[in-house]
Amino acid sequence: MTDQGANGVGSPTLAEVVEVLDRRYPPGTAESWDRVGLVVGDPAQPVRRVLFAVDPVADVVDEAVAWGADLVVTHHPLLLRGVHQVAATTTKGALVHRLIRAGVGLYAAHTNADVATGGVADALAAAIGLVDTRPLVAAPAAPLDKHVVFVPVTHTERLVDALAAAGAGAVGEYSRCAWTTTGEGTFTPSAAANPAIGAAGEPARVVEARVEMVAPRRSRAAVLAAMRAAHPYEEPAFDVLELATWSGPTGTGRVGRLPVATTLAGFAQAVADAVPATVQGVRFAGAPDGRVESVAVLGGSGDSFFDQVRAAGVDAYVTADLRHHPASEQREQALFEARGGAATPYLVDLAHFASEWPWLSNGAAGLEADLAALGTTVETRVSTRRTDPWTGRVAGRADAPA
Repeated sequence: MTDQGANGVGSPTLAEVVEVLDRRYPPGTAESWDRVGLVVGDPAQPVRRVLFAVDPVADVVDEAVAWGADLVVTHHPLLLRGVHQVAATTTKGALVHRLIRAGVGLYAAHTNADVATGGVADALAAAIGLVDTRPLVAAPAAPLDKHVVFVPVTHTERLVDALAAAGAGAVGEYSRCAWTTTGEGTFTPSAAANPAIGAAGEPARVVEARVEMVAPRRSRAAVLAAMRAAHPYEEPAFDVLELATWSGPTGTGRVGRLPVATTLAGFAQAVADAVPATVQGVRFAGAPDGRVESVAVLGGSGDSFFDQVRAAGVDAYVTADLRHHPASEQREQALFEARGGAATPYLVDLAHFASEWPWLSNGAAGLEADLAALGTTVETRVSTRRTDPWTGRVAGRADAPA
């Protein structure tokens, strides 16, 4: 149900908003250790205002309450690690209590938003101007079955409807996708049979349709149950074929190119201009005048993907939270392999918060568009409060080693 607003357009319930967010950022694509989805909130409450932020911290909750938000969507989960209580005497418990008292829901889209189309990786790539992007590490597409069912032609449409309702026949933005052809089937019922067509002991010939539809493998039991319920035969003839798997269009990080090549120093400045300012700023490793055209990006902590970045053959890698030892080893390897050439990939290191902030506007716009398509509406806001934990920096000694 929806709440009818003053403008005549309905406001969705929290349950409806969660359903839309889950479609855009499927929880099943999150890492196994992650905790995503609805954290706090009554599914029946109407949602009129949604605040998007990187971190579920007190400053963001202050903003949400002051603005009158009904829901906060954050990238980072509040309760990532197991807790045994949320008493208001603890930091996180106090936030939970305050959200509940204010009637503000909390939803987290973390690693599922990292890999999604239009998610964190795409937003960072777009912010720094990359084109022709593809996943750095492509996620495998969901495994599919092909269901092949033989049914009397008079029952073809009924069968297709039933299989579609059970989850078969969805291809991209299209539903109820099926392929059919006709032929003649023959069978002889036994004396113990209860045939829908023909008589016991007599050969029967029937004009039948061969119906083919694909479905997620996880839906196999539901699709088979729907097929048996809709089929007129006592013993339907059918096949279930497991299709080969392949890489899907989503995945971790993105690889793309700049429309115009630049220097490493110039590229690092462009990155700094594209993300929120932080105390850390933007660091880079490599020759300042080195040429940069092909780039890999990964929002959040990315020094565990150096092997994949090298395999991609890019000029530069933009990520966050680069630690001393992995970064040093990567640069040493690049210098060793360069043998007088360009020691790529160069490294561009952002603050964690800054690397993920560009996604917020994508998330807000996507939610508005998805709800509008369903005939409801919400007002969204992207938080501009800097939740990067660092608050200051001092310059080093002038006589420190160069």
